[in-house]
Amino acid sequence: MEIKYTFQCLLVYLVITAYLFAFLTTVLGRKKPGQRLYLAGFIIAAIAFGYRWYDVRHIPFQNLFEVFLFMGMLLYPLSIFCRHALRVGGEAADMLIGAILLFPVGFVFHAEPQKLPPALQSWLFTPHVAVYLMSYVIMAKAAVQAFYQLKDKAGYAKENLLDYEEGTYRMICFGFPLLTLGLILGSWWGKLAWGDYWGWDPKELWSLASWLVYAGYFHFRYMFWKKHARINSGLAILGTVAIVITLLWVNLSKIFPGLHNYAG
Repeated sequence: MEIKYTFQCLLVYLVITAYLFAFLTTVLGRKKPGQRLYLAGFIIAAIAFGYRWYDVRHIPFQNLFEVFLFMGMLLYPLSIFCRHALRVGGEAADMLIGAILLFPVGFVFHAEPQKLPPALQSWLFTPHVAVYLMSYVIMAKAAVQAFYQLKDKAGYAKENLLDYEEGTYRMICFGFPLLTLGLILGSWWGKLAWGDYWGWDPKELWSLASWLVYAGYFHFRYMFWKKHARINSGLAILGTVAIVITLLWVNLSKIFPGLHNYAG
């Protein structure tokens, strides 16, 4: 872990600070100042992402530094959309998640610009990565809702928002099509880049494992949700664990060598 004295990382540190102060302000009951700090963090994150795009001369989705920067930026618009369109709360948790996502960007992952390898020079690069990252952030929000449901929290009745179990379900309904689209686009890309739709690569296998967990969530909820809502929430959290393995362990661990290790 190290502090990076670059303009790019200075922006990241400002975003982390804004998100953390937004979180503390919100949990202390001052929601309006918290929302202003959250918006300020998003604006700085968008500037940091745009600067990175300008610096590397391609959309910055190549490595974990860029991927986590994008997800840290994405949280604010998703928070607003989920509250107003899906009636799912959790902005305070989103602020903290944003700071956690950006911590390795500022202190762990390497920031040196890199050229795109031949396998990434495809028109499928941007949509494939973008829909996956959106689904990952959405499923993280679902896991937070599920966690509160397991703690028997009452929900957001006073704010006209869904309770935690319904919020978990709504978020997974939102994220699962994106997760599915990412899997399909990845298979198509594999056919174009490597000559086959499926190569049994560790990243592919764990992506499929993540998808299967959420498919199992839908099946179990449809069959038994009234009697076993806590198991549904456990499956939602397990899906996020599988996503973390897909995104981090598979890319960084030497246990899973494969075609996707360039992302580390």
